[in-house]
Amino acid sequence: MKAIVWTGYGSPDVLQLREVAKPAPKANELLVKIRATTVTTGDCEMRNLRFPYWIRLPMRAFIGLRKPTRITIPGNYLAGEIEAVGADVTRFQVGDQIFSTTLFGFSAYAEYTCVPENGAIAIKPATVSYEEAAPVGLGGLEALHFLRIAAVQPGEKVLINGAGGSIGTYGIQIAKYFGAEVTAVDSGEKLAKLRDVGADQVIDYTQEDFTKNGQRYDVIFDIIGKSPFAASVRSLNPGGRYLIANPTGPLQFVRGKWASRQSDKKVLFEMTSPTAKDLAFLAELMAAGKLRTVIDRSYSLAQIPDAHRYVEAGQKVGNVTVTIEHAS
Repeated sequence: MKAIVWTGYGSPDVLQLREVAKPAPKANELLVKIRATTVTTGDCEMRNLRFPYWIRLPMRAFIGLRKPTRITIPGNYLAGEIEAVGADVTRFQVGDQIFSTTLFGFSAYAEYTCVPENGAIAIKPATVSYEEAAPVGLGGLEALHFLRIAAVQPGEKVLINGAGGSIGTYGIQIAKYFGAEVTAVDSGEKLAKLRDVGADQVIDYTQEDFTKNGQRYDVIFDIIGKSPFAASVRSLNPGGRYLIANPTGPLQFVRGKWASRQSDKKVLFEMTSPTAKDLAFLAELMAAGKLRTVIDRSYSLAQIPDAHRYVEAGQKVGNVTVTIEHAS
């Protein structure tokens, strides 16, 4: 089968299209014929290990010190159909159309992969394309996780900083589903799309600092980890929640704990634990027309290095998807 092989840490050129052995499912696994995957900002950071030092060293230990050795096919999110099942599989059958996250198994940049039956897997709604389903395992699950731990209530004011990416475009829609009034913050060229997916107000961060406009919010969801900490906390209403999806370092955890103890405002950090139940919930929203995927550009498997270059440019709105064609 064809796959993108990760040959080293560095530029997109380390991603090379090669022929590799097709995997076979273990007793508890599904063999998935991948129809679509997605290229994320996290994929690009992983490729060149552009992480803070406190994350970079453990990642090298896990993946390979000098070059990737334990993980050689990147990609974490996919949609496709089940081609074969292991002897112990009971929840799924051959022919099921599913979408999934591979977690630390990676391997979604390929024509086929195996995923464990008990992983974060859901049946794809018939009305949703493979390309629309594949990114939900990242953006949809992350947005749902943080907005749930914030316990967003109808009528509350939610501000999403860095709303133009995968998590943000899903986050706007999920917050609206929970009944919130949503303000989306990103660069000017993205604002029309953010209104299109449901934002009530939009702010161009290059023209206005949301922490200085006198507005107060019940929830501030900082996806990119770049909102000023103290000013963001001051911009919360009493009982407000400040969600930080991408902490910049240990000091931010310390400041968050301290701020949470000094008032009734809460600073919340918590890693997402993807589950099949949450993916199924998002599938229901998609089937009902209450959640849709914003696709900026789509590439082929061989064009994944180009997709990485585009994502790294920082201008994507929503998701960049990859359509995987199979020979008949």
